[in-house]
Amino acid sequence: MKVLSIIPAKGGSQSIKLKNLAKLGNKPLIYYAIKQSLNCKLINRTIVSTDNEKIANVSLKYGAEVPFLRPKKISKSNSKDYSFFKHTLDFLKKNENYQPDLIVQLRPTQPYRSIELIT
Repeated sequence: MKVLSIIPAKGGSQSIKLKNLAKLGNKPLIYYAIKQSLNCKLINRTIVSTDNEKIANVSLKYGAEVPFLRPKKISKSNSKDYSFFKHTLDFLKKNENYQPDLIVQLRPTQPYRSIELIT
Protein backbone atom coordinates (compact mmCIF):
# COMPACT_ATOMS: atom_id res chain seq x y z
CA MET A 1 0.00 0.00 0.00
CA LYS A 2 1.29 3.46 -0.92
CA VAL A 3 0.76 5.87 1.98
CA LEU A 4 1.63 9.51 1.37
CA SER A 5 2.04 12.03 4.17
CA ILE A 6 1.42 15.65 3.20
CA ILE A 7 2.60 18.34 5.59
CA PRO A 8 1.04 21.72 4.74
CA ALA A 9 3.32 24.61 5.65
CA LYS A 10 2.60 27.93 4.01
CA GLY A 11 4.92 30.83 4.63
CA GLY A 12 2.29 33.46 5.39
CA SER A 13 0.46 33.45 8.66
CA GLN A 14 -1.98 35.98 10.00
CA SER A 15 -0.55 35.91 13.51
CA ILE A 16 3.06 34.67 13.49
CA LYS A 17 5.37 35.21 10.53
CA LEU A 18 6.86 31.89 9.37
CA LYS A 19 5.21 30.11 12.31
CA ASN A 20 6.15 26.71 10.90
CA LEU A 21 9.80 27.64 11.53
CA ALA A 22 9.16 28.94 15.05
CA LYS A 23 11.35 27.12 17.57
CA LEU A 24 9.95 24.56 19.98
CA GLY A 25 12.78 23.23 22.07
CA ASN A 26 15.70 23.83 19.74
CA LYS A 27 13.92 22.65 16.59
CA PRO A 28 11.56 24.38 14.17
CA LEU A 29 7.90 23.40 14.53
CA ILE A 30 7.87 21.67 11.13
CA TYR A 31 10.65 19.33 12.27
CA TYR A 32 8.26 17.44 14.55
CA ALA A 33 5.71 16.68 11.80
CA ILE A 34 8.49 15.53 9.47
CA LYS A 35 10.07 13.34 12.16
CA GLN A 36 6.70 11.80 13.07
CA SER A 37 5.98 11.05 9.43
CA LEU A 38 9.39 9.52 8.76
CA ASN A 39 9.16 7.42 11.93
CA CYS A 40 5.74 5.99 11.10
CA LYS A 41 6.39 2.60 9.51
CA LEU A 42 3.16 2.74 7.47
CA ILE A 43 4.04 5.98 5.66
CA ASN A 44 6.07 5.53 2.47
CA ARG A 45 6.54 9.17 1.44
CA THR A 46 6.68 12.46 3.29
CA ILE A 47 6.04 15.61 1.25
CA VAL A 48 5.93 19.17 2.53
CA SER A 49 3.59 21.40 0.54
CA THR A 50 4.86 24.95 0.95
CA ASP A 51 5.00 28.22 -0.94
CA ASN A 52 8.13 29.38 0.90
CA GLU A 53 11.74 28.60 -0.04
CA LYS A 54 13.03 28.90 3.52
CA ILE A 55 10.47 26.36 4.76
CA ALA A 56 11.32 24.14 1.78
CA ASN A 57 15.05 24.20 2.62
CA VAL A 58 14.47 23.42 6.30
CA SER A 59 12.11 20.60 5.33
CA LEU A 60 14.69 19.07 3.00
CA LYS A 61 17.30 19.31 5.76
CA TYR A 62 15.12 17.17 8.03
CA GLY A 63 14.41 14.53 5.38
CA ALA A 64 11.11 15.51 3.76
CA GLU A 65 10.56 15.73 0.03
CA VAL A 66 9.70 19.12 -1.43
CA PRO A 67 9.18 18.38 -5.12
CA PHE A 68 7.58 21.78 -5.87
CA LEU A 69 6.72 25.14 -4.38
CA ARG A 70 2.98 25.53 -3.90
CA PRO A 71 1.42 28.34 -5.98
CA LYS A 72 0.64 31.52 -4.03
CA LYS A 73 -2.96 31.48 -5.26
CA ILE A 74 -3.66 28.36 -3.15
CA SER A 75 -1.55 29.52 -0.19
CA LYS A 76 -3.80 32.25 1.16
CA SER A 77 -5.42 32.34 4.59
CA ASN A 78 -8.80 31.47 3.05
CA SER A 79 -7.45 28.64 0.84
CA LYS A 80 -9.03 25.26 1.46
CA ASP A 81 -7.03 22.11 2.23
CA TYR A 82 -8.55 20.55 -0.88
CA SER A 83 -6.50 22.96 -3.00
CA PHE A 84 -3.07 21.80 -1.84
CA PHE A 85 -4.16 18.15 -1.80
CA LYS A 86 -5.30 18.42 -5.41
CA HIS A 87 -2.17 20.34 -6.41
CA THR A 88 0.09 17.72 -4.82
CA LEU A 89 -1.76 14.76 -6.31
CA ASP A 90 -1.93 16.34 -9.77
CA PHE A 91 1.80 17.12 -9.66
CA LEU A 92 2.74 13.59 -8.58
CA LYS A 93 0.52 11.94 -11.17
CA LYS A 94 1.77 14.14 -14.01
CA ASN A 95 5.48 14.14 -13.12
CA GLU A 96 5.96 10.70 -11.53
CA ASN A 97 2.87 8.72 -12.49
CA TYR A 98 2.45 8.25 -8.73
CA GLN A 99 -0.92 7.83 -7.03
CA PRO A 100 -1.08 7.00 -3.32
CA ASP A 101 -3.64 4.61 -1.88
CA LEU A 102 -3.97 6.68 1.27
CA ILE A 103 -3.09 10.25 2.29
CA VAL A 104 -2.22 11.35 5.81
CA GLN A 105 -2.21 15.06 6.63
CA LEU A 106 0.16 16.09 9.42
CA ARG A 107 -0.06 19.73 10.42
CA PRO A 108 3.12 21.24 11.87
CA THR A 109 1.04 22.95 14.57
CA GLN A 110 0.38 19.62 16.35
CA PRO A 111 3.89 18.61 17.46
CA TYR A 112 2.87 16.36 20.35
CA ARG A 113 0.88 13.71 18.44
CA SER A 114 2.17 10.17 18.86
CA ILE A 115 3.26 7.70 16.21
CA GLU A 116 0.54 5.38 17.55
CA LEU A 117 -2.09 8.02 16.83
CA ILE A 118 -0.81 8.42 13.26
CA THR A 119 -0.75 4.66 12.78
